[in-house]
Amino acid sequence: MSSAAIAGIGTDIIYISRIRAAYERFGLRFVQRILGPQEQQVFARRHQRDPERGMRYLATRFAAKEAFSKAVGLGMRMPMAWSRMQVLNAPSGKPQVVLAGTLQPWYDQRFGTAHVTLTDESDLVMAFVIVETLTPTA
Repeated sequence: MSSAAIAGIGTDIIYISRIRAAYERFGLRFVQRILGPQEQQVFARRHQRDPERGMRYLATRFAAKEAFSKAVGLGMRMPMAWSRMQVLNAPSGKPQVVLAGTLQPWYDQRFGTAHVTLTDESDLVMAFVIVETLTPTA
């Protein structure tokens, strides 16, 4: 059984207080700029139930997008855009990368599966992303 090689890795760590400050300053405009459509729905539900849980969700997604942009070598420039990369949970709870817009075909031409893990502790969140090569190595 062969497996794909690692094409790129990215990590990001951020203070939740930084995301909270941006949210307090810009409100929903900040959320709409950072989160994709499905992520916005999850954020709204979590934030309504518990504002702190909403901030943790927003911060983990922000960190994941930063980590992903590093793993693919783009940074935050076209075709990478905040809302074109979403991290949605599978029914099992595992976070999954979901791409949209011009980022999807750009990524599909260059890379295989993307893996993401998220964690939060106290006032910090961290995301780690691994992207595989497009074709498995022998």
